[in-house]
Amino acid sequence: MAQPGLKQAVPAAPEDVELVRRALARDGGAFRAIMQKHNRRLYRIARGILRNNADAEDAVQDAYVSAFANLGSFRGESALATWLSRIVMNAALGRLRKRNTVDIAAREPARSEAEIIQFPLSTPNDDPERTMAQRQILQLVEQATDNMPEAFRLVFVTRVIEGMSVEETSELLGIKPETVKTRLHRARQLVRDQLDKQIGPVLMDAFPFAGRRCERMTGAVMKRLGFSE
Repeated sequence: MAQPGLKQAVPAAPEDVELVRRALARDGGAFRAIMQKHNRRLYRIARGILRNNADAEDAVQDAYVSAFANLGSFRGESALATWLSRIVMNAALGRLRKRNTVDIAAREPARSEAEIIQFPLSTPNDDPERTMAQRQILQLVEQATDNMPEAFRLVFVTRVIEGMSVEETSELLGIKPETVKTRLHRARQLVRDQLDKQIGPVLMDAFPFAGRRCERMTGAVMKRLGFSE
Protein backbone atom coordinates (compact mmCIF):
# COMPACT_ATOMS: atom_id res chain seq x y z
CA MET A 1 0.00 0.00 0.00
CA ALA A 2 1.34 3.42 -0.92
CA GLN A 3 2.19 5.91 1.78
CA PRO A 4 -0.45 8.59 2.42
CA GLY A 5 0.09 11.51 0.08
CA LEU A 6 2.18 9.52 -2.39
CA LYS A 7 0.83 8.93 -5.87
CA GLN A 8 0.59 5.39 -7.20
CA ALA A 9 3.66 4.32 -9.16
CA VAL A 10 3.50 4.50 -12.94
CA PRO A 11 3.91 1.00 -14.47
CA ALA A 12 6.91 0.25 -16.64
CA ALA A 13 6.66 1.13 -20.32
CA PRO A 14 6.19 -1.82 -22.72
CA GLU A 15 9.61 -1.22 -24.29
CA ASP A 16 11.27 -1.48 -20.87
CA VAL A 17 9.41 -4.69 -20.09
CA GLU A 18 10.65 -6.09 -23.40
CA LEU A 19 14.23 -5.05 -22.65
CA VAL A 20 14.03 -6.80 -19.28
CA ARG A 21 12.64 -9.92 -20.95
CA ARG A 22 15.53 -9.95 -23.41
CA ALA A 23 18.07 -9.34 -20.67
CA LEU A 24 16.69 -12.26 -18.68
CA ALA A 25 17.35 -14.34 -21.78
CA ARG A 26 21.01 -13.14 -21.63
CA ASP A 27 20.72 -10.88 -24.66
CA GLY A 28 23.84 -8.71 -24.45
CA GLY A 29 22.27 -6.01 -26.59
CA ALA A 30 19.48 -5.60 -24.05
CA PHE A 31 21.93 -5.06 -21.18
CA ARG A 32 23.79 -2.46 -23.22
CA ALA A 33 20.56 -0.70 -24.24
CA ILE A 34 19.40 -0.47 -20.62
CA MET A 35 22.70 1.03 -19.49
CA GLN A 36 22.99 3.53 -22.32
CA LYS A 37 19.44 4.69 -21.63
CA HIS A 38 19.88 5.17 -17.88
CA ASN A 39 23.61 5.88 -17.36
CA ARG A 40 23.35 9.64 -17.06
CA ARG A 41 20.45 9.71 -14.62
CA LEU A 42 21.95 7.05 -12.37
CA TYR A 43 25.37 8.70 -12.40
CA ARG A 44 23.91 12.07 -11.44
CA ILE A 45 21.98 10.53 -8.56
CA ALA A 46 25.04 8.67 -7.29
CA ARG A 47 27.22 11.74 -7.53
CA GLY A 48 24.57 13.81 -5.76
CA ILE A 49 25.02 11.48 -2.80
CA LEU A 50 28.76 10.81 -2.92
CA ARG A 51 30.03 14.14 -4.31
CA ASN A 52 32.95 12.35 -5.95
CA ASN A 53 33.22 11.35 -9.62
CA ALA A 54 35.07 8.05 -9.25
CA ASP A 55 32.99 6.87 -6.29
CA ALA A 56 29.78 7.68 -8.16
CA GLU A 57 30.88 5.73 -11.22
CA ASP A 58 31.83 2.72 -9.06
CA ALA A 59 28.49 2.88 -7.27
CA VAL A 60 26.60 2.85 -10.58
CA GLN A 61 28.60 -0.14 -11.80
CA ASP A 62 27.85 -2.04 -8.60
CA ALA A 63 24.20 -1.08 -8.84
CA TYR A 64 23.94 -2.38 -12.40
CA VAL A 65 25.54 -5.69 -11.49
CA SER A 66 23.15 -6.04 -8.54
CA ALA A 67 20.14 -5.03 -10.64
CA PHE A 68 20.97 -7.41 -13.47
CA ALA A 69 21.49 -10.24 -10.99
CA ASN A 70 17.98 -9.59 -9.65
CA LEU A 71 16.12 -8.74 -12.85
CA GLY A 72 13.69 -11.55 -12.14
CA SER A 73 12.30 -9.51 -9.26
CA PHE A 74 11.37 -6.62 -11.56
CA ARG A 75 7.59 -6.87 -11.93
CA GLY A 76 6.99 -3.74 -13.96
CA GLU A 77 4.92 -2.16 -11.19
CA SER A 78 7.06 0.98 -11.46
CA ALA A 79 9.18 2.45 -14.24
CA LEU A 80 12.50 0.72 -14.91
CA ALA A 81 14.26 4.07 -14.35
CA THR A 82 12.71 4.33 -10.88
CA TRP A 83 13.61 0.72 -10.01
CA LEU A 84 17.22 1.25 -11.10
CA SER A 85 17.40 4.61 -9.35
CA ARG A 86 16.42 3.06 -6.03
CA ILE A 87 19.15 0.45 -6.42
CA VAL A 88 21.82 3.01 -7.25
CA MET A 89 20.71 5.18 -4.33
CA ASN A 90 21.14 2.23 -1.98
CA ALA A 91 24.56 1.45 -3.50
CA ALA A 92 25.69 5.06 -3.15
CA LEU A 93 24.37 5.42 0.39
CA GLY A 94 26.13 2.19 1.33
CA ARG A 95 29.41 3.55 0.00
CA LEU A 96 28.82 6.81 1.85
CA ARG A 97 28.27 5.00 5.15
CA LYS A 98 31.48 3.01 4.66
CA ARG A 99 33.39 6.14 3.76
CA ASN A 100 32.13 7.92 6.87
CA THR A 101 33.47 5.16 9.12
CA VAL A 102 37.02 5.80 7.94
CA ASP A 103 39.16 7.85 10.32
CA ILE A 104 38.63 11.44 9.21
CA ALA A 105 42.12 12.41 10.31
CA ALA A 106 43.59 9.96 7.81
CA ARG A 107 41.76 11.50 4.89
CA GLU A 108 41.74 14.81 3.08
CA PRO A 109 38.89 17.20 3.94
CA ALA A 110 35.63 16.08 2.35
CA ARG A 111 35.34 19.22 0.25
CA SER A 112 38.66 18.54 -1.50
CA GLU A 113 37.44 15.06 -2.43
CA ALA A 114 34.68 16.49 -4.57
CA GLU A 115 36.45 16.95 -7.88
CA ILE A 116 35.37 19.64 -10.29
CA ILE A 117 33.66 17.96 -13.23
CA GLN A 118 35.47 18.46 -16.53
CA PHE A 119 33.13 19.88 -19.17
CA PRO A 120 33.15 19.04 -22.88
CA LEU A 121 35.47 21.18 -24.95
CA SER A 122 33.82 23.85 -27.06
CA THR A 123 33.31 23.36 -30.77
CA PRO A 124 34.91 25.71 -33.33
CA ASN A 125 31.57 27.50 -33.80
CA ASP A 126 31.09 28.28 -30.10
CA ASP A 127 31.44 31.81 -28.82
CA PRO A 128 34.49 31.60 -26.48
CA GLU A 129 33.08 34.17 -24.04
CA ARG A 130 29.71 32.42 -23.92
CA THR A 131 31.36 29.04 -23.44
CA MET A 132 33.50 30.33 -20.59
CA ALA A 133 30.49 31.93 -18.92
CA GLN A 134 28.56 28.68 -19.14
CA ARG A 135 31.44 26.73 -17.64
CA GLN A 136 31.66 29.16 -14.75
CA ILE A 137 27.91 28.88 -14.17
CA LEU A 138 28.06 25.09 -14.23
CA GLN A 139 30.92 25.11 -11.73
CA LEU A 140 28.80 27.27 -9.44
CA VAL A 141 25.90 24.83 -9.81
CA GLU A 142 28.07 21.84 -8.97
CA GLN A 143 29.85 23.49 -6.06
CA ALA A 144 26.59 24.77 -4.61
CA THR A 145 25.01 21.33 -5.02
CA ASP A 146 27.94 19.61 -3.30
CA ASN A 147 27.62 21.97 -0.33
CA MET A 148 23.93 21.29 0.32
CA PRO A 149 22.69 18.99 3.10
CA GLU A 150 21.89 15.59 1.61
CA ALA A 151 18.08 15.86 1.91
CA PHE A 152 18.03 19.04 -0.15
CA ARG A 153 20.81 17.92 -2.50
CA LEU A 154 18.94 14.80 -3.63
CA VAL A 155 15.80 16.76 -4.40
CA PHE A 156 17.79 19.44 -6.24
CA VAL A 157 19.65 16.86 -8.35
CA THR A 158 16.52 14.91 -9.27
CA ARG A 159 14.21 17.87 -9.87
CA VAL A 160 16.44 20.62 -11.27
CA ILE A 161 19.49 18.94 -12.76
CA GLU A 162 17.94 15.66 -13.88
CA GLY A 163 14.54 17.20 -14.69
CA MET A 164 12.42 14.57 -12.94
CA SER A 165 8.84 15.49 -12.06
CA VAL A 166 7.57 16.07 -8.53
CA GLU A 167 5.77 12.72 -8.73
CA GLU A 168 8.88 10.85 -9.92
CA THR A 169 11.00 12.41 -7.20
CA SER A 170 8.35 11.66 -4.58
CA GLU A 171 8.25 8.02 -5.61
CA LEU A 172 12.03 7.68 -5.83
CA LEU A 173 12.82 9.26 -2.46
CA GLY A 174 9.76 7.90 -0.65
CA ILE A 175 8.56 11.32 0.48
CA LYS A 176 5.35 13.26 -0.09
CA PRO A 177 5.07 15.57 -3.13
CA GLU A 178 4.57 18.47 -0.72
CA THR A 179 7.89 17.60 0.92
CA VAL A 180 9.59 17.54 -2.48
CA LYS A 181 8.32 21.05 -3.17
CA THR A 182 9.35 22.35 0.25
CA ARG A 183 12.86 20.90 0.01
CA LEU A 184 13.30 22.18 -3.52
CA HIS A 185 12.28 25.67 -2.42
CA ARG A 186 14.84 25.51 0.39
CA ALA A 187 17.52 24.15 -1.93
CA ARG A 188 17.00 27.03 -4.32
CA GLN A 189 17.32 29.46 -1.44
CA LEU A 190 20.64 27.89 -0.49
CA VAL A 191 22.13 28.50 -3.93
CA ARG A 192 20.35 31.74 -4.86
CA ASP A 193 23.32 33.92 -3.97
CA GLN A 194 25.61 31.85 -6.22
CA LEU A 195 23.40 31.45 -9.24
CA ASP A 196 21.63 33.91 -11.49
CA LYS A 197 18.48 33.67 -13.55
CA GLN A 198 20.31 32.79 -16.77
CA ILE A 199 21.49 29.34 -15.66
CA GLY A 200 18.25 27.50 -16.42
CA PRO A 201 18.98 26.62 -20.07
CA VAL A 202 22.37 25.10 -19.22
CA LEU A 203 21.49 23.12 -16.08
CA MET A 204 20.91 19.95 -18.07
CA ASP A 205 24.62 19.95 -18.99
CA ALA A 206 25.73 19.73 -15.36
CA PHE A 207 27.35 16.47 -14.22
CA PRO A 208 27.81 15.23 -17.80
CA PHE A 209 27.98 11.52 -18.46
CA ALA A 210 28.16 10.68 -22.14
CA GLY A 211 30.51 9.73 -24.96
CA ARG A 212 33.65 7.80 -24.01
CA ARG A 213 32.87 7.89 -20.31
CA CYS A 214 29.45 6.35 -20.85
CA GLU A 215 30.90 3.70 -23.16
CA ARG A 216 33.72 2.91 -20.73
CA MET A 217 31.38 2.21 -17.85
CA THR A 218 28.94 0.27 -20.02
CA GLY A 219 31.83 -1.87 -21.29
CA ALA A 220 33.08 -2.48 -17.74
CA VAL A 221 29.69 -3.71 -16.59
CA MET A 222 29.31 -5.91 -19.68
CA LYS A 223 32.68 -7.50 -18.86
CA ARG A 224 31.59 -8.12 -15.28
CA LEU A 225 28.47 -9.81 -16.66
CA GLY A 226 30.62 -12.15 -18.77
CA PHE A 227 30.03 -10.63 -22.19
CA SER A 228 33.01 -10.12 -24.46
CA GLU A 229 33.18 -7.12 -26.75
